[in-house]
Amino acid sequence: MKKALIFPGQGSQFKGMGKGLFEKYPEIKIKAREILGYDLEALCLEDKDDLLAQTQYTQPAIFTVSAMHYWEYLKENPKPDFLAGHSLGEYNALLASGVFDFETGLRLVHKRGALMAAASGGGMAAILGTSAEKLKKLLAEGGFDGIDIANYNTTSQIVIAGQAEDIRRAVTYFEEQKIQAIPLQVSAPFHSRYMKNAALEFEQFISGVDLNPLHIPVVANTTANWYTSAVKETLGSQIAQSVRWVDSIRFLMGNEVTEFKEIGGHILTRMVADIKKNCSPLTHHKSSVLSGNEKKVFLGSKDFCRDYNIKLPYVAGGMYRGVASPEMVIRLGKAKMFGFYGTGGLQLNEIENGIRQIKTALNNGESFGINLLHHFGDPETEWKLVDLYLKENIKYIEASAFMQMTKPLVYFRVKGLGKDAHGNIISNNQIMAKISRPEVAEVFMNPAPERILKQLIAEGKITEQEAEMAREVPVSQDICVEADSGGHTDAGRALVILPAIRTLRDQISTASRYSKPIRIGLAGGIGTPESVVCAFMMGADFVLTGSINQCTVEAGTSDLVKDLLQEMNVQDTDYAPAGDMFEIGAKVQVLKKGVLFSPRANKLYTLYNHYESLDELPVNIRKQLEESYFKKNLDEIWQEVKNYQLSKGNSSDIEKAEKNGKQKMAMVFKWYFGFSSRSALNGFSDRRVDFQIHTGPALGAFNQWVKGTGLEPWRARHVDQIGEKLMHEATLFFEEKVNTIYNN
Repeated sequence: MKKALIFPGQGSQFKGMGKGLFEKYPEIKIKAREILGYDLEALCLEDKDDLLAQTQYTQPAIFTVSAMHYWEYLKENPKPDFLAGHSLGEYNALLASGVFDFETGLRLVHKRGALMAAASGGGMAAILGTSAEKLKKLLAEGGFDGIDIANYNTTSQIVIAGQAEDIRRAVTYFEEQKIQAIPLQVSAPFHSRYMKNAALEFEQFISGVDLNPLHIPVVANTTANWYTSAVKETLGSQIAQSVRWVDSIRFLMGNEVTEFKEIGGHILTRMVADIKKNCSPLTHHKSSVLSGNEKKVFLGSKDFCRDYNIKLPYVAGGMYRGVASPEMVIRLGKAKMFGFYGTGGLQLNEIENGIRQIKTALNNGESFGINLLHHFGDPETEWKLVDLYLKENIKYIEASAFMQMTKPLVYFRVKGLGKDAHGNIISNNQIMAKISRPEVAEVFMNPAPERILKQLIAEGKITEQEAEMAREVPVSQDICVEADSGGHTDAGRALVILPAIRTLRDQISTASRYSKPIRIGLAGGIGTPESVVCAFMMGADFVLTGSINQCTVEAGTSDLVKDLLQEMNVQDTDYAPAGDMFEIGAKVQVLKKGVLFSPRANKLYTLYNHYESLDELPVNIRKQLEESYFKKNLDEIWQEVKNYQLSKGNSSDIEKAEKNGKQKMAMVFKWYFGFSSRSALNGFSDRRVDFQIHTGPALGAFNQWVKGTGLEPWRARHVDQIGEKLMHEATLFFEEKVNTIYNN
């Protein structure tokens, strides 16, 4: 036999509420005036201006009076086993659980009430005497697809919400069906899809608030299940989601609650009586709480989170040319999340400046990483980057586009090895390898190649002791399997490649007897909660996103690009030659909607394979290239290419190209790839059709998921909030599917 305290929400207010309590808690009156800017006691007891029924005043009043009632209750009673609250009442339940103090709770409720009061243009109605199943059927038959169920209060009292005209029509429709429908005097459709903007703004507000762990389990309205660690996300989404009160009470009944005590009212007591009379206990989550301790659903590897000092097994990958910008990495770090700075295509001084910008902003132990893109045929650049990363004490790098192990990579890894006081090897420098082929994964999962270790020893870069430690650890502790993604791609399928890499991991780990397991993550196609759940259910330890982060406020690309990306759907991508590996036919995935880059880039590659030099090009084709593609004479472009290469000290490449028409043609054609990227990044509106925008279908799926919500416009998208929302909604989706499977 267990006891639950329940707290009422909006609708329980009345003139005179709190009488006899305010004088017992004079400090509360003072704090309330400081936070709210008005006399809360006078409002509750006198309400001379008839403000108590207005949402922005109602919510602080109910929260405060319920808090005082709870403190009075504790003077003569022990703490309960469980807590719950109806909508606003959930804040009192969390206060009683110790998640925040009174002052913090009042600030949250004050903001919540103001946001909900500011919403307008909708209505609500109570539908009496019919079941939820019948109500849903009637709404569907009546064509009311714009109406949501806001509150499941009892088995025969359900509240609907929607646009004002839809609610008026629905009330008439239900009356014709001989079903009682009572319009509610509210200013907005609370707990419906139409509150998404208010929910998003509240999520932004609460993101800066420090919260404590729960000391008493609390049932969340949105899930009818125990609160997890995602308190902020749950409170944010609560504004725009149904209050599942019937299932919340059934859930408590299923966890052996026999006594429900309402604090400060009687509205919920009547609801509970109806639910207990007409419903059976909900037992499928009974094991979630054992002896009052919360068992949290956590998708992914907690070990990964501990190693990276982050709260979620979620990573934002390093998109090229600083699209994954310092601002993006900083925003994630401050939210205790992880991102890689995208250095591919940037000059060394730009990378150094970006690193220092990040380190200046993240100076409290926050984690971040830097991308290291493989420089095909240019090991000197890799060495310069690794030397810079070691000098700047970078601990995490993302190795991208590597087809084989290189000396700079091994050097970075080995220089971070050491031993603790017990003689155990510790790895300070971590390489997250992004791979799309098993043979490449195998190289990273094994210890560093012996030939490279010997070369580094001979060159005096590492010691024999460091090499010995390197032989006992994999080059990469974390392998990120990259399925078909934006940018460089092998067009792999996650359902195929992830299981294959996991099997390979298990084989290598068994043979090598590593003391610490290799973790596997998944990238490519991650843009919705469903895709996140799929990744974890297939055995991923973490997920990595890319394309969806390119269409955020923090992304280092132009507004024109973000405008284009915001409108894309899942079918709006294509494959084009990769500019940096043009000659060997490597592919990148790019946006095709609204631009002509893909067909033009593919045409250039076809011409390169068909002709041996620029001089062989037919006159009409050369004219098309000069007038439509390049808008410059090919000879002018060659001069630009020569000047650029000479400025980098690559005179030998120019000399070879002057003698080899095929090589010269490749260098001229590759000019277009560089120009198309610069045009996109800088937002050259006159060259919009030539924009090269690396992206995958995941962004199209994300756009569809957030359509009609506060996250639809990219100017409201922030990289940390996207990650948190994806992971939170994935957890809810997982729980929902598990419950469905269990009940079936």
